[in-house]
Amino acid sequence: MSSINPSDAFPAGLATESPQWAAAWNPLNRRDFLRLMGVSLALGGLVACTRQPDEKIVPFVNSPENQIPGQPLWYATAFPLDGHGIGVLAESHMGRPTKIEGNTLHPASLGGADGFAQASILELYDPDRARTVRHEGQESSWEALANAVEQQLVLHSSNEGQGVRLLTGPVTSPTLRQLIHEFLEAYPKAVWHVHAPVDRGLLHEATTLAFGVAVDPVYDIAKAEIMVSFDADFLGVGPGRVRYAREFASRRKVEQGAMNRLYVLESAVSTTGIAADHRLALRPDQIEQCARALAQELGIAVRGEPAGVDTAWVRAVATDLREHRGRSLVLAGEQRSPALQALAFAINHALGNLDATVLLIPPVAEPAASLRELTEAMESGAVEMLVVLDTNPAYSAPADLRFVDRLRKVPWVMRHGLFTDETAALAHWSTPGAHYLEAWGDVRAFDGTLSIVQPLIEPLYGGKSSIDMLLLLLGRATDDPYQVLKALWATAYGIDEAAWKRVVHDGVLADSRSAAAPVEWLWRDAGPGEASVAPDALDVVIVPDPSVWDGAFANNAWLQELPRPVTTLTWDNALQISAETAGPWGLSTGDVVELTSPVGSVAAPVLVTAGIPRGGGVITLVYGRTAAGRVGNGVGFRAAAVQGADSPWRSAMKPRTIRSGYSFALTQPHRTLAGRSHLRIGTAAGFRNNPRFIDCYETFGGRRLIPSIHPPHDYSQRPQWGMVIDLSACLGCNACTLACQAENNIPVVGKREVGNGRAMHWIRVDRYHEGDSAAAAIYHQPLTCMHCENAPCEAVCPVNATVHSADGINQMVYNQCVGSRYCSNNCPYKVRRFNFYQYADHETPSLKLQRNPNVTVRTRGVMEKCTFCIQRISAARIAARRQNRPLADREVSTACQQACPTQAIVFGDLLDPAGEVARARASPLNYAVLRELSTQPRVTYLARIRNPNPALETAPVMDASSDAV
Repeated sequence: MSSINPSDAFPAGLATESPQWAAAWNPLNRRDFLRLMGVSLALGGLVACTRQPDEKIVPFVNSPENQIPGQPLWYATAFPLDGHGIGVLAESHMGRPTKIEGNTLHPASLGGADGFAQASILELYDPDRARTVRHEGQESSWEALANAVEQQLVLHSSNEGQGVRLLTGPVTSPTLRQLIHEFLEAYPKAVWHVHAPVDRGLLHEATTLAFGVAVDPVYDIAKAEIMVSFDADFLGVGPGRVRYAREFASRRKVEQGAMNRLYVLESAVSTTGIAADHRLALRPDQIEQCARALAQELGIAVRGEPAGVDTAWVRAVATDLREHRGRSLVLAGEQRSPALQALAFAINHALGNLDATVLLIPPVAEPAASLRELTEAMESGAVEMLVVLDTNPAYSAPADLRFVDRLRKVPWVMRHGLFTDETAALAHWSTPGAHYLEAWGDVRAFDGTLSIVQPLIEPLYGGKSSIDMLLLLLGRATDDPYQVLKALWATAYGIDEAAWKRVVHDGVLADSRSAAAPVEWLWRDAGPGEASVAPDALDVVIVPDPSVWDGAFANNAWLQELPRPVTTLTWDNALQISAETAGPWGLSTGDVVELTSPVGSVAAPVLVTAGIPRGGGVITLVYGRTAAGRVGNGVGFRAAAVQGADSPWRSAMKPRTIRSGYSFALTQPHRTLAGRSHLRIGTAAGFRNNPRFIDCYETFGGRRLIPSIHPPHDYSQRPQWGMVIDLSACLGCNACTLACQAENNIPVVGKREVGNGRAMHWIRVDRYHEGDSAAAAIYHQPLTCMHCENAPCEAVCPVNATVHSADGINQMVYNQCVGSRYCSNNCPYKVRRFNFYQYADHETPSLKLQRNPNVTVRTRGVMEKCTFCIQRISAARIAARRQNRPLADREVSTACQQACPTQAIVFGDLLDPAGEVARARASPLNYAVLRELSTQPRVTYLARIRNPNPALETAPVMDASSDAV
C-alpha cells in the first residue's frame, strides 16, 4: 500500500474534529468560570440535579398479560422500504416500541438491520407527522372524507371509473394488491400507476431484452467466488442489501479458507466500491465500454469495437471469470441503461451463472402504469379523480414531467401519507397515514418471502394504513384490516389458526420464497445504451443518499446527522467532484455553483472529494424539501430539479460559479493517518505466505511501549468484557452508529454543532483515503471507547466520575460528572462526547416515548461515551444469577454487534477460551490501536485483508517501510 500523505489542511481539520475548544460557546474560560461561580456551586451543591416537571403516573387497572415492568417484550414484524420488506424484531417497553433489531428467521435480515430500519423507530414518534384529515387546508374528519369519496365514486360508477386514477409506491403486499385489483374490477376503466424515486423500471426493461419477460434477479452471493459490479451497489442499495452484505462478508475471512474477490467499476463511491479488491472510477459510458470489452473477451458477440478501455485489466478479469464458471457473478446497477444490464445477464449466461449464482423470479412488486403516463393524462384533462397513497411525486418527480403544474388541473385529489408533504399541500384532501408499527399488513421480501407487518401500538395520531384506504375506496370502511388480512392468508396460502399464530410469532411464512420463473434466452446485442457527455459539461450521476435515501426520511434527525460513509457529510448534499475535475473547472470546496441540465437548474455547493471519475460528478436525492417538517425543511438542494424522466440517474450539467464560502458540517475534515499505524491492511496472499506478518507493525518507526503508571487490575473473576472488530467485514454502513443511538438515547445536535466538532455519536466510523484522486482507495474504521485497562481518562478525573469496573468496563457516573473534560483531553482516541448544550429534547411528549427506560437521558454538562451497553450486560447478569449459572458466550450482545449486517463486531468474555471474542483476539490479524501508549484497550481490530488479482496488483502491502502502516 502506498503512502497516505498528510495535506496542508490536516492540522486545522484535526483541530476542529474533536470538541476541545471549550470557550467557543462561552466568552469565559474555564478558570474564570470556576472562580466567579465557586460560591454558587458550593451553595447549590456540585452534584445537584435539575428538577424535572411533575408528571402524572397512572397504574394499570388490569395489567397486560405477560407484561413485567422493566422487562421488554419483542414482536416480529417487517420494515418496508420501497415496497419490499426486511424482517425485524421490535422491542416494546410497557406498550411503547423503543428499538428495532433484525429477525434471524427472516431471509432478508438474518438478524441484521441497516440504518434505515434502525432509524424508523424515530419516525414513529415524529411530532411533525400528519395528525388530522384536512380538506382545502382546513381540519376535517374521516366521516366527511368517506362521504366525499362516496360521492366521487358514485359520479364515476356510470362510466366504469373513467377518469379515476390510483397512484401508489411499489406494492408487494398480497393484501393491498388484492384490494387494488378488487377496486379495478369494480371500476374497470380506472388506472393504477406506480411511482418511487428509486424504482426497478430500468431493470425490468433489461430483463425483457434478455428473457422476453420482466423478472427479478436474486443473487446467491455466498456461492460467488468472483464478482464484477458495473456500478451496482448491491451491498448498500436494493431490497436484498442486508442479506447480500451478510453473505459477502461470510466469504471475507482469510483464516477460514479462500476469500471471494470483488471488482467494481462505478461512477460514485459506494459501499460496494469501498469493499472492492479492485475499483475503477469511470463515467457511465466508460463503464459500459469496459463491460462490452469484457463480454467480447469472453467470446460474446457485441456490436462495434469497445473504445478507451484498459485491455490488461479486461483480460485479467476475463481470465478470472473463466476459471470460476458457475461460481462467479456479474451485476449491473439498476440505475444504468437497460442495454448495460442486459449485457450483464449475457455475461452470466455465457459463464453458466444462471440458476447457479443468479436465480430469476417473477417480479415481487407488481408492475403498473408509470408516472409519465399519469402526467400525460393529467395534461390532457383525462384525470378527474386522483388518489395518491404513500408517495410524494410533487417533490420527487423529474422536472420535465411538470407534475405540480399538471396536478393543479385535476378536479379532485386525495393524498394519504405519514406527513403533510409537498403533494398533500396541493391536494384537496390529505389524510394521516399509519406507521408500519401501528397497523396490520403484509409484505414480500426481495426473494418473494412473505412477512407479516404486526403493529405494536395504537396509531399515535389517528392515522390509517393503505389497506384502510383501499377498504374506504371499496365502500368497506368498517371492515377490520386484521380480519381482511387473516382471511386472505387463509384463502391464498391455506393458513389455519395454528399456522397463523406461528406466522405472527415468527414474522415470516417459512419456505415462501418465490419459485424460479420460466424464461427463455433471447438477448441480442443492440449496441451501447450509455452515450458520452460533451467535454464542456460534467457527467453527473444522481444517486439515493446513503443516509437519508430518497426524501422519505428527510425529517428524520438521526439520519440527517448520520455521517455519509465516504465524505462524513451531515445535514447537506453537495456536488461531489474529484480534484482532477475541480482544477480545470476552477472549483473548490465551498463554492456554490448553478448546475444547469437540459431540464432545469439548481444552486449546489461543491465538495471536492476522492473517488469520483475525471469529468464526472455526483449529487444525491432527498434534499430541498419544503414540506418535510421542522427537521427536513430547507436542508440542501433538490436534485429532481435537474432530473429528466428519460435519464433519471444521469445528466450532462454545466456548473457556473455563483459565490464561495459555503460551510459543510463534516465529522472528519481530515482523511490521513498522519504516519500512524492504527489502520492496518494486507492481502490474502501475504497472509498465506506469512501468517504473522502483522508483527511488522509492532516495531514500525522504532516506537516502543510507553511504561504504564497505572497499578495492575485484579481480574481474577470472570467475566472480563472485550470487543473485536473485523475490518475485512466492516462496510462502513453506519448501522452500528444508529443502533447505538437508538439504544442509548443519544441526542442530535444540529448542523452548527456538528460543524463545531460536537457530534454526540458514541461510535464514529473514520475513513481514510489512499491518495486524493479519482483512483483513491478508501478505508473505514469504526471507533468507540476502547475501555482501556490503563485508561488515561480515569487518572485525571477530579471527581472520580470515570471509573474502572471489576469486569473491565470504563464506566461513567453521570450524576458525579462536573464537566471538567479532563478525561476527553487525556483520551488519545478522542471517543468521549460532551453535552455543551441541552441537546436532548425533554419537552416533546412523543419523543419521550421512544427512549430506552434503562438508559439515563443525559442533560447539559455531562461527558458521554460507549458503555458496552451496560444495561444489556446487567439484564443478562441478573437473568443468569436467578438461574444460578454463569453467563454463556454471546448471551450478551451490544447494540452495535446485534445490528451489524456483516457480523463484523464480536463481544464477549475475554477469559472464556472457547468464546468467540477470545478466539478472535488469538488471531494473528488482531491488533490494538495506538498500542505503544500502553493503554491496553479492550477493543481491538482484525486487520483488513484484501484479495487482489496478482495479475493486476503486484506491489506488496503491509510493508513496514510504508507510511500507510
